[in-house]
Amino acid sequence: MEHLTKETFLEKVFNFEQNKDWKFEGELPCLIDFYADWCQPCKMVAPILEELSKEYDGKINIYKVDTEDQQELAGAFGIRSIPSLLFCPKEGQPQMAQGALPKETLVSAINDVLLK
Repeated sequence: MEHLTKETFLEKVFNFEQNKDWKFEGELPCLIDFYADWCQPCKMVAPILEELSKEYDGKINIYKVDTEDQQELAGAFGIRSIPSLLFCPKEGQPQMAQGALPKETLVSAINDVLLK
């Protein structure tokens, strides 16, 4: 799973410096995990996201953003609690979910939001 910096985020997800309105830049729909190393619930969701990145390989991209390291990115999305998961479909608006969600919930969100 790729860790995004502000630079790669602008290229692969959303160039918020150039666009006020949401415009998805990616080839595949994506799920972005905003996390921090000290966050226990983030550690619970990390292996689930690893599994999902293999299961959905070629269909979606799963990215991680370290909110400690990338504070500007976290700020741009108003991230206040972690983990926060941003679901970005190819078309339409992104949707945010918060907390360490179980795998079944993530699978249904991926299918409903990203692959519909």
